[in-house]
Order: sequence, then structure tokens, then C-alpha cells
Amino acid sequence: MESGGKTNRQLRKAICVSADEKMKKKRSPSVIVIGGGMAGISAARTLQDASFQVVVLESRDRIGGRVHTDYSFGFPVDLGASWLHGVCKENPLAAVIGRLGLPLYRTSGDNSVLYDHDLESYALFDKAGNQVPQELVTKVGENFEHILEEISKVRDEQDEDMSIAQAFSIVFKRNPELRLEGLAHNVLQWYLCRMEGWFAADAETISAKCWDQEELLPGGHGLMVRGYRPVINTLSKGLDIRLSHRVTKIVRRYSGVKVTTEKGDTFVADAAVIALPLGVLKSGMITFEPKLPPWKQEAINDLGVGIENKIILHFDNVFWPNVEFLGVVAETSYGCSYFLNLHKATSHPVLVYMPAGQLARDIEKKSDESAATFAFSQLQKILPDASSPVLL
Repeated sequence: MESGGKTNRQLRKAICVSADEKMKKKRSPSVIVIGGGMAGISAARTLQDASFQVVVLESRDRIGGRVHTDYSFGFPVDLGASWLHGVCKENPLAAVIGRLGLPLYRTSGDNSVLYDHDLESYALFDKAGNQVPQELVTKVGENFEHILEEISKVRDEQDEDMSIAQAFSIVFKRNPELRLEGLAHNVLQWYLCRMEGWFAADAETISAKCWDQEELLPGGHGLMVRGYRPVINTLSKGLDIRLSHRVTKIVRRYSGVKVTTEKGDTFVADAAVIALPLGVLKSGMITFEPKLPPWKQEAINDLGVGIENKIILHFDNVFWPNVEFLGVVAETSYGCSYFLNLHKATSHPVLVYMPAGQLARDIEKKSDESAATFAFSQLQKILPDASSPVLL
């Protein structure tokens, strides 16, 4: 029997289609977040709290990315991010840290881009093991600030950018009185070494025009005493996270996205958030269909990736000065180095060697054992009676 010109089968089909459309309208939009670092986990947390259906795909066997707290010593040590820069209510991380009751060790109340520690917390040594007088450390620090002020004048006169190293040379030619000799010169190189550490790059690649364009939130700097792991764990609670899922292909379709992993698994969703490290994007390991627009690919290609490493040295006892930073001064910034004293902040007998730029790249060519031996050899230059670190 027909009703209104339609068969019962056609009516049933129309009803089913209508029901499917209603379900689609009621269904929460779905998102695939690619990358389980702080950015990816934060994005997933925000989306899920806003009633999106979310799945996180992470290539490693852990979440966190550059947030990586190690517990192999029997206490937490951050191998990656370890500071909160901008201890204030405007910083969203500060609210999470405060809510969890995690202590911060304040290393500086200054919002400086360069100084995450107060000058009086440094103990610098020459390679003969002699400590540099604190008055000289302070005086050279003021000289360094003056040089940076002169660099600002130099760059304002130039249309083209230049490196900090080039700008230093120009400033010294114009202001020979700013040149330092002997120990003072070596201390200045140590300040340059710390600048390279902040940007994880060599002075030859740091932009003179842009180095101070970073805007830090107020409140100074604070070291995470118990590590960042509790923060990333809190943000990830209740999320659907798939570990060991290395994404190889992302296809954008008219109806959403399709993501394929190295193992051949596929995921579909209405949208994707790509929260991958710049280095991964630069490597070309992921195929995009359609290809990324030229302006975006060019930005990926042109941006640089810095490098700073941490080598953890754990000792049976403390034999070093009760300061936050131990530094080795030398004739070049490459020859300088520094150790973060975790004992002052955490009461654990640990020094963290932190090479950056070309020195870090050279050390990465070594085995873990050789890298640790090199770090300890740098410590022995300033503390000849240093006891050997504990081996795991």
C-alpha cells in the first residue's frame, strides 16, 4: 500500500535518515590531538572540558614531551622543563601548581629574559679552581648590560638583522673601553654563555633585533622542587591517550580529518590539533594531504631549533658552595659552562650540567657514559677534590 506516494520501505528509510541526522546534530564534535606534550595535553584538557570528544596520539611511551621528570635516583629530577617563568596569577600554569600545593623555589624576582637567578647566587671559578671575586662578577654583569644597551643602538641603525656575535664586534669597535681583558674578559664570556643557554643557541645565531622581544609574565622565576610530572599528570587525568602511536599521515577531507599511524591504525574526527615539536615538522616525517600552504611550510623551514642538554650528576655528599649556580669561566663562551645546584632548592646532592648550542651538539655525539665523564671533568676543573658521582 502506498501513502502519499511513498512505500513503507521509503518511509522507514526516511525516518532512519532523519534519526541519523538528529544524532549527528546531538553528537559532540570530535578532535584528534597529535602530540602529548604540554601543549597537546593542555589543548585536549580544554577541549574535553568543553564537551568535545578527544583522543590524544603520542609517539613516545610517555606523555609530557619536554616535560620529563625522572625518579630513578629515588627523588624527582626534571630532565626537561623545570622552571615556572612568571610566578603570577596571569600564568595559567601557576594556578594549577598552586592548586596542587607544589612548592616553588624562587630563584629570582626579576622578570629579566636573561637572569633567572639573582647575581649573588653565582659562584664562578677559573679553570685553575680559583673563585672569581663576587665584586668582579657583579661589575662584569653591569658591563654586559651596558653592551646590550649599545647593541640596541646598533640594531636600530640597521635595516638588516645581524647576530649577537656580530653586534658585539661592532659595539667593541665603537666603544673600545667596553673591551675587557684577562679574568674580566673570561667572566664576560660566561655571561654570553648564559645568554646562549637561555636561547639554546650560539651567539652567532641569536638575532640582535629579536633577542629581547620575548615578553615574560611578571613575578620572576621559580624552580619546580618536586618536578613537573604532577602537573602533566593532573592535566591528563581522564583523557583518552594512545601512547606509542607515531603519526605518519594527516588527510583533511570535506567531512573532517583522517590520521594514520606508523602501525597502520587510522583515526577519523571532525578536526585535528597538531601539537608537534618544530623538529618533527621540519623532518618531513609526516605527510599532509593536501600539502601545507607554502607560507606555512616556509615558516617551518625557516625557524631554527635550539639545543640545551642536561647531564645529572648525583653525589653521596655535598662538597660545593651553597649557591644556585656554579660556573666555569674561559676565554670563549664555548669553553665556559655552568652547573645548577639542586641541593639548594631540593636538599638532594645533585648538580645539573647544562651545555647549550654547539657544545651541546658536540656532547650529543658522545655516549651517555662519556658525556657524564666530560661533565664531571668540567666540575673537577673548578673543584679538584670533587668526589665521583654515584653510578646508577
